Amino acid sequence: MGKSLVIVESPAKAKTINKYLGKDFKVMASYGHVRDLVPKQGAVNTDDFSMKYEIIKKNKKYIDAICDAVKNAKALYLATDPDREGEAISWHVYEILKAKNLLNGTPVYRIVFHEITKSAIEEAIANPRQLSEDLINAQQARRALDYLVGFNLSPLLWRKIKRGLSAGRVQSPALRMIVEREMEIEAFVPQEYWTIEADLNKDRRDFIAKLIEFEGEKIEQFSIGEEGQAETVRAKLLQEADGTLEVVSVEKKKRKRRPSAPFTTSTLQQEASRKLGFTAQRTMRVAQQLYEGIDIGDGAVGLITYMRTDSVAIADEAVREIRDLIADRYGDEKVPKTPNVYKTKTKNAQEAHEAVRPTSVMRVPEEIKAHLSSDQFKLYDMIWKRTVACQMIDAVINTVAVNFACGAGNTFRATGSSVAVPGFLEVYEEGLDETKESDEQNMLPELKSGERVKLKDIRAEQHFTKPPPRYTEASLIKSLEEYGIGRPSTYTSIISTLLARDYVELENKRFRPTNVGRVVNAFLTEHFNQYVNYEFTAELEDELDEISRGERDWVPVMQDFWREFHTQVEEKSNLSRTELIQDRILGEDPKTGKPVSVRMAKFGPVVQIGTKDDEEKPRFAGIPPDMSMETITLEEALHLFKLPRELGETDEGEPISVNIGRYGPYVRFGNKFASLKKDDDPYTITRERALELIAEKKEAEANKVIKTFEDSPIQVLRGRYGPYITDGNKNARIPKGTEPESLTLETCQELIAAAPEKKNRRRGGRKKAT
Repeated sequence: MGKSLVIVESPAKAKTINKYLGKDFKVMASYGHVRDLVPKQGAVNTDDFSMKYEIIKKNKKYIDAICDAVKNAKALYLATDPDREGEAISWHVYEILKAKNLLNGTPVYRIVFHEITKSAIEEAIANPRQLSEDLINAQQARRALDYLVGFNLSPLLWRKIKRGLSAGRVQSPALRMIVEREMEIEAFVPQEYWTIEADLNKDRRDFIAKLIEFEGEKIEQFSIGEEGQAETVRAKLLQEADGTLEVVSVEKKKRKRRPSAPFTTSTLQQEASRKLGFTAQRTMRVAQQLYEGIDIGDGAVGLITYMRTDSVAIADEAVREIRDLIADRYGDEKVPKTPNVYKTKTKNAQEAHEAVRPTSVMRVPEEIKAHLSSDQFKLYDMIWKRTVACQMIDAVINTVAVNFACGAGNTFRATGSSVAVPGFLEVYEEGLDETKESDEQNMLPELKSGERVKLKDIRAEQHFTKPPPRYTEASLIKSLEEYGIGRPSTYTSIISTLLARDYVELENKRFRPTNVGRVVNAFLTEHFNQYVNYEFTAELEDELDEISRGERDWVPVMQDFWREFHTQVEEKSNLSRTELIQDRILGEDPKTGKPVSVRMAKFGPVVQIGTKDDEEKPRFAGIPPDMSMETITLEEALHLFKLPRELGETDEGEPISVNIGRYGPYVRFGNKFASLKKDDDPYTITRERALELIAEKKEAEANKVIKTFEDSPIQVLRGRYGPYITDGNKNARIPKGTEPESLTLETCQELIAAAPEKKNRRRGGRKKAT
């Protein structure tokens, strides 16, 4: 009889596990998902919700290898990740093998582990279970829901708005969050307010006190609303003070700060964004490497526990090890009497899982740094510190608040604090999404009630209220989690999908919706509001969680969803484009009296003068990417029609014009084009500057040609990825070590003949949306 066969997702994970299991086992990788729904209508049968799957082409060779290996296996262990997605991969592998009649009585086991260590793997092998039908059903329901929403809404968006658009069940509410925040920012009206501060000095130490009471009235944020009032208040206070302020009360307190809970997927992504500047995708990629195993000198070992989790629990054995390390490295006094216990706040958290933590805190980051990449070290160091800190004593902060009298009924207050006992702060402090003023470590001089303190000046400071900030990756993930939208395995894909579809863009690491994103959101919130509703999306996530726990049957959930959703899609399909999407009317064109409107056209947002019913065709102007369809004014819109601008001719007599196209502003000379640089403005660019750009373009074109052949279309050219040969129909690589200039026509003809035919790709090069 052969070896026992163990199936995991990745070759890195296979390599690590193989080290622990020995010669009686063979570990193979499926290389991720092995099957998906067929990418066409009818993949989900909406009568009984049966599904049609096909093997993913790029993974076929790996599945074939597993099929060959299982023929001689004495047992099959399905060891994919311990979540719904992992369960589904195991089930798909099992279904493929069963359909091919390759199991033939071979025992099949499902094993799960939350860390890739010798003890965890051996324990999993010793305690196998059967595949979980509940987890599989939950994942099938999730995939079916995503398919039905995407496959039915996307074509509607294509027909009614613009080709190439798509809608998703979970990313659409996330898009709505980003758009609504942008609308809040646009609608925000700043409000002026003033604060009054006293610059004080004692024992050669400067400090500041803020006015909290004036003439017996408490000072609120908008109590002082303009400069004249602020200067009047300042003058009165200076007169009352006469160079000093009197201490009237000194209040000292001790405050405790508890360490943050160990990482979940969400908090890990948020903190890596704040502290390390990592995207969610980068964080999860590096975390996966740490989980699957790194060779730190004696073979590969998993350095952290499973990184997709919403639990903050830590195994008792791990807690004991952490407490031992704290006592050894930082002193017995830094270890609390009883272990710190954290409760998971996330709804439906899977408590069987653990928080993201090192598999052993005895692997100190600095000691294994030489074996880690820069990103791996940064992330492991952060996880290690957060984990150690969570089992340390609280920090104790000394706070002091001192009130100063400035005549009757006028009070200033100075606050300060200092760390009395660092506790966990010696190791780790959590980052913040938005920086806030803090008086921590702001030490005040020793002050006693009744003493007078020197006043250097009283200042009136102008402020304006600020709009809510745009979402960062960290704050968006936090909001999604608070609403109950998405799960640990989906946060990354939600963000990457919105960016990939150009619905949002990152500007200074903050999300800003594009014009296309806003139009899609407006369409969905107007006509499919329920499906971008935060509560509805969260409730559906809850139902999927109930299915995964065996508390609910998945088919009735699908039936309820499809019945209402399908009816709505049918209703909206029969409406005309103008009924579904209202163009934004900006006013009238003063020259023609025709209406000026904004709408989404085939290749993007445009301003339109006139209507399709006019005798003359409407005129169009593209809206630049940095201009919003929602906020563009009539004046700004009319300004766009100053293009194209005629700039004369080149020295060769080619007409020069400047315009904005699908890919940005450009100069046209004859039948050729040159893109404008970042600092060039198409509305003000001069002929001289246009000629510079044309000269650069011509030089680049001239340098592109390495060699031509008389009476032959074949050329040797410089390309983005190096020199190549082309005949206009096919491209051929130049053999390594061959100088492009030395190529003969015969050699080029042979290379062109041997080159593969160009793939017939649709415009955009993307697969049909499913």
